[in-house]
Amino acid sequence: MDTYSLLYSSSQRTGLLSGFQRLRSQRKMCDVVLEAGGVSFPCHRALLASSSEYFWALFGETTVERLADSISLPALTPEGLEAILDFLYSGWLSVSPPTLPVVLEAARYLQVEPAVSICEQFITDGLSAENCCCYANLAEHYALADALEAANQTIAMEMGMLLQESRDDLLRLNIQSLMAVLDADEIPGIKEVQLIKLALDWLNENGPLPLLKSNLLLSRLRFGLVAPSDLADLSRAHKAMATPLIRSQLTRVLEYHELGSAQPIRQSRQTTLRASPNRVLLVGGGSSPDWPEQQMLAFDTRSRKFSSLCSSLPLRLRNHCVCSVGGFLFVIGGEQVKDGEEDGKKSVTVETSNQVWRYDPRFNCWVKVESMLERRAQFTCCVVEDVIYAIGGRHTRKDTNTQTSVASVEFYDMASAAWRRGATMPRPLYGHASTVLDNNIYVSGGLPGNNHESNQSQNQGDHRESSREVMSWDLKGRAWEKRASMSIARFSHRLATAHGHIYALLGMYEPFCDIERYDSQADHWTRLRPLLIGSYNYGMVSMPSGNLLAFGGRRWSDGQEVIVKSVLEYDTRRDRWREICQLPRPLTGTECTLLPLPD
Repeated sequence: MDTYSLLYSSSQRTGLLSGFQRLRSQRKMCDVVLEAGGVSFPCHRALLASSSEYFWALFGETTVERLADSISLPALTPEGLEAILDFLYSGWLSVSPPTLPVVLEAARYLQVEPAVSICEQFITDGLSAENCCCYANLAEHYALADALEAANQTIAMEMGMLLQESRDDLLRLNIQSLMAVLDADEIPGIKEVQLIKLALDWLNENGPLPLLKSNLLLSRLRFGLVAPSDLADLSRAHKAMATPLIRSQLTRVLEYHELGSAQPIRQSRQTTLRASPNRVLLVGGGSSPDWPEQQMLAFDTRSRKFSSLCSSLPLRLRNHCVCSVGGFLFVIGGEQVKDGEEDGKKSVTVETSNQVWRYDPRFNCWVKVESMLERRAQFTCCVVEDVIYAIGGRHTRKDTNTQTSVASVEFYDMASAAWRRGATMPRPLYGHASTVLDNNIYVSGGLPGNNHESNQSQNQGDHRESSREVMSWDLKGRAWEKRASMSIARFSHRLATAHGHIYALLGMYEPFCDIERYDSQADHWTRLRPLLIGSYNYGMVSMPSGNLLAFGGRRWSDGQEVIVKSVLEYDTRRDRWREICQLPRPLTGTECTLLPLPD
């Protein structure tokens, strides 16, 4: 058998289209004329049928049009038809914002799917606050799923500007897009009351709607983010608010507002902020370890920018703990630092606290909840299944000015608004760290203080007593168990959980640069790459990605203690540190947690 070669010429296909385009421009060999809006377009049946499902069916063997010299297309405009014909003959589609509707209409009507895809990409790439509502309506009308989703996301992110400058565009928005926007988990800078008023205005503009549709629309609003005092006025604002479904939702919201301490464990979509869940809140700390600030900072991990919250801590605290449950911030215990006066001179007094404060970012308000059973500072807290556990610590006795370390554990039952006793640790401990893995609490390091210590016990020699021990508490068995010890004795360090492992980081005394990782299955610690310059008294948070962020802290430089501004990120998978940005000011002693926050 003879051999042969099969070779391809890319210029042949291009030349074929160029030939047809030349014949069309010279009006040669054209066997059909298309008419739209009184304008005629001579064309070639063969090219049209091979490029469009519509023309393939139109010129079929059994149709009347297969032999017609002229075909009228009254549904199309001359501009739209011309753009599509140019695309079929050349491969180039001319489209602009003004001509997009007619081009898209022609492409969809004539079933030229490549042109439809180009129009969809044009919409997606050109989205802005000025055109997102118009493009959303186009995408919905022509069933462009990807463009519709992108337009809806743009509307949600630009809602603040749209409400101020383009409210009419919002009122002309199709109902599917409006429902998608009201379903969004993030709408920056917008209060829920504004969205409720928008939805009611839209109903006035586009109604009356069937009961099912108005209920579907209004049920996407989060009435739990509206103060009870405003709900009554809103419920009378429109008859659609009086339907049984919406009235039942409003009743449940009012019941939620009456829950008090149980609110964090009774969260629902109706009460969840429309905000990024990955904002880091820095609570307390300051440029001096002896004089902490009450201002709180929020860190946006996407923009890597800091902002100050308009609300401040009710107390000036150090050595406290923070955590978040159900979108609420809890600030627990610590040492309250206050201005005082002694012998007619200004002084600073420090008192160990058992107070617990809860911050609600929905309404920017603080509430003092049930205090702990014991005063605690230099303790640790963690959250397991929406229950807060406070572990160990120390406090100063007012009468004798002596320090007392505790081994006690207590947990906060939010349903009954009470702190209850947990399983006591084997011995008193302070300056330790804790984390949660598989619903077990792990505690490491710290100083095993005595029940009664002198006020001078915490000195530079204390680090010789720092512990390497690690304990875990199985909440089901309600008992502490000893685990493999760390390779380094640590005090004032941090524990964090990421990717199924526990990381022990840094600490107050040398070697304070070292990091190690714990495998709970093997009950074994592994030393990792140390940080080149260690620090302590920093804030730390574990991100959903598994990376750890460390904020500020103190370190030694040329024999002096320096407070730093660094924000460091530790990549737990690659065992790598890097500085990602800097704090607005030097900061030490801050405590961190993740909390959804409004812009």
